[in-house]
Amino acid sequence: MAQSLLDTMPAASTGTVLVNDHLNYWGGRRVKPTDEKNAEPVFEPATGRVLCQMVPCGAEEVDQAIKSAHTAYLKWSKMAGMERARIMLEAARIIRERRDNIAKLEVINNGKSITEAQVDIDIAWQCIEYYAGMAGTLSGQHIQLPGGAFAYTRREPLGVCVGIGAWNYPFQIAAWKSAPALACGNAMVFKPSPMTPVTAVILAEIYKEAGVPEGLFNVVQGGAETGTLLCHHPMVAKVSFTGSVPTGKKIMEMSAKGVKPVTLELGGKSPLIIFKDCEMENAVRGALMANYLSQGEVCCNGTRVFVQREIMPQFLEEVVKRTKAIRVGDPLLKDTLMGALISKPHLEKVLGFVAQAKKEGARVLCGGEPFTPSDPKLKGGYFMSPCVLDNCRDDMTCVKEEIFGPVMSVLPFDTEEEVLQRANNTTFGLASGVFTRDIGRAHRVAENLQAGTCFINNYNISPVEVPFGGYKMSGFGRENGQVTIEYYSQLKTVVVEMGDVDSLF
Repeated sequence: MAQSLLDTMPAASTGTVLVNDHLNYWGGRRVKPTDEKNAEPVFEPATGRVLCQMVPCGAEEVDQAIKSAHTAYLKWSKMAGMERARIMLEAARIIRERRDNIAKLEVINNGKSITEAQVDIDIAWQCIEYYAGMAGTLSGQHIQLPGGAFAYTRREPLGVCVGIGAWNYPFQIAAWKSAPALACGNAMVFKPSPMTPVTAVILAEIYKEAGVPEGLFNVVQGGAETGTLLCHHPMVAKVSFTGSVPTGKKIMEMSAKGVKPVTLELGGKSPLIIFKDCEMENAVRGALMANYLSQGEVCCNGTRVFVQREIMPQFLEEVVKRTKAIRVGDPLLKDTLMGALISKPHLEKVLGFVAQAKKEGARVLCGGEPFTPSDPKLKGGYFMSPCVLDNCRDDMTCVKEEIFGPVMSVLPFDTEEEVLQRANNTTFGLASGVFTRDIGRAHRVAENLQAGTCFINNYNISPVEVPFGGYKMSGFGRENGQVTIEYYSQLKTVVVEMGDVDSLF
């Protein structure tokens, strides 16, 4: 069914697609919702029209999906790592082959530009390929003990893992969570955001086509109630969540009742520090990448841009000029650089932050307003012009709170010591960045920034080989990189006595 939907994508344009396929998936097939009276409309961000209906899963459906995953886990976990690797490589190949069609569907559901969506799909298949390469390398350790005795360790899967995704990277997050889980021998039940329910089901069908046991990767739709059912289910071994801090706290609390480990990738208000000795062109590019990717709807965005006072006028002039030149409009057109925000309420919330910033004394240098593209079919879309705020202070709402939209707050600083103290004065700690030609300063600042990632002379690149995750209230655990294997497996120690038991009794 999904393949037929994907097959329509080459001819699809903004405002023409309707998704009628069932969006739940377990037991190797799409599943018709039990009760459709709770259906919620899902909107196409670029047009504001209804794209499909999302029907939340209830307790019985969640139970079916988890049991389906457990049955598949019993088969998958007994396969050799190399067997799992071959199937995962096939899944990566299929995604690569269908990349442009999946990207188009992602754009229609999410609103980001087609250029960005294609990169997201590339990152997804690269992630699956990377963990396929690790599946055959999972191993333990041999420890020699006295008298010929010895011990060894086994790295074993956890069982059924739950992944709960966010709406800003729907397909990519599903891959980021499922690839290490599957490589380690686990099964996964994935719940996408209720605002972007469409493409995770495509991934489920691709995994099946590649040869995983039926039920290994399942998709259940829903919001907070469905998420609660997943976290409380006794057959769930682990929960991995991407989203807001308040929801992350609730997931941690619910999972704690069953002593389930959690990975939390939460919000951010990341600092980007630009010193006067920077390469200005790269610093400007970095600031734009740190604020405007995916309409600013990125948790690790460097939205507090600290600029050394001597170069502030030059930096602002260049950043404003480039920001004004960003083409906002139909996200399926190649020359569009910024698409639509995810929903009308979210657009209003982001515009509200700009209004509040003005009240508190910030100066809007450009943007920050609702935007209506010239194409009449886009008049109901959720667009705004990208915004640069000057005259900002550390105590302003726009500087303290995560806006999650295309709003850059620029703040002056004088000394390295001062800016480090200000940069770290936040409850978040997801990412950070520094632009400088001084290699000693670059590494010194990176060491002292309290964040899970620090970019030096770049921003917002996410190679799958590199761990990603936060400090402080931005969460814990990591996605990507070798270390993630530890978050989707458990270690068993086996002690072997080769002689007689030395007993006290």
